[in-house]
Amino acid sequence: MNYIWSKKSLLDFIYKNIVKVVWNKNFILSDLFAWTGIVGRYFKQKWHKVIANDLQYYSYILNKNYIWNHKDLYFSWLLDEIPELLVWNVNNYKEIVCNYLNNLPWKKWFIYKNYSVGWTTGAEFERLYFSDENALRCDGIRQKIESWKKKKLINDNEYYFLLASLLEAIDKVANTASVYWAFLKKLKKSALKTLELKPANYYLNEQEHDVFNEDINSLIKNTSHEVVYLDPPYNHRQYSGNYHILETIAKYDNPKIRWITWMRDCSIQKSDYCKKSEVLKAFDDLVQNIDAKYIFLSYNDEWLMNLDEIKKIMSKRWDYWVLKQKYRRFKADKTEARNHKKDETIEYLHYVKIK
Repeated sequence: MNYIWSKKSLLDFIYKNIVKVVWNKNFILSDLFAWTGIVGRYFKQKWHKVIANDLQYYSYILNKNYIWNHKDLYFSWLLDEIPELLVWNVNNYKEIVCNYLNNLPWKKWFIYKNYSVGWTTGAEFERLYFSDENALRCDGIRQKIESWKKKKLINDNEYYFLLASLLEAIDKVANTASVYWAFLKKLKKSALKTLELKPANYYLNEQEHDVFNEDINSLIKNTSHEVVYLDPPYNHRQYSGNYHILETIAKYDNPKIRWITWMRDCSIQKSDYCKKSEVLKAFDDLVQNIDAKYIFLSYNDEWLMNLDEIKKIMSKRWDYWVLKQKYRRFKADKTEARNHKKDETIEYLHYVKIK
């Protein structure tokens, strides 16, 4: 999934340095601004138990699949509807169910009616987030997944897997410059492709993992941890607005939507970590209340907090250090010509051993 400030290119840097610092090599990692779960997935692959948290519900869905799920899925209660499941072995079950969903009848429902040009033609604001076909396919698949869940034909593990697969698939055909604040004026090449559900595969292991959908400053006051990894927003851009359509597809709650971009009300999910006037207070409250042995913080040089401010806050918990790594900055709009100030940015990995 396209994501602002994804840590994909920094995974080795993050993992190797955390492992160097933490004396217990079988530690539990708490990834508490989890986003798409890319960091937690990497540690899970290395056989660590992972605790993930994010305030956005679509992120919760992704992490319930990629982190929480850790055993095979069988879809046993779908045998009457999908008899192909009787024939193949467990390694094929996910693909069979995804293929079945790909061939469902299309539905004219919330995504098509609000985010495709076909339904909004002639309206005050035409919206071209998805092609008509892909919006119809999305509605058909989303309604079927919810129907199966309500009828108890799929369990929670299967439900989160299917929703994560849909979120990954719809994001690949979105007619946006990676984020959903606005759509492009014409359908780009990738948006013309047909939405195709593919299995959002996850790592299998014997560890039990935990996933939360809470405000981090509230969660931290009621939980204990071993190694905490923090990756808060760096600037004023609210993720609740950047990915509002994914939130709507995840919840499928028929929200009231408004403005030219037809956005859901994201006010309760706005983060203090995106506000210059609030970020230091929020970060200090977070760090001082963490019950853990180690705290690691990813933060780059396009920041709301500067190095001295971070050092001052984290040093209150005892021994503080910082490491850094250059990498190519995220560009959300490769399809458009914008002048970016620089091509590279510096990622800082701050950490503190707690006394």
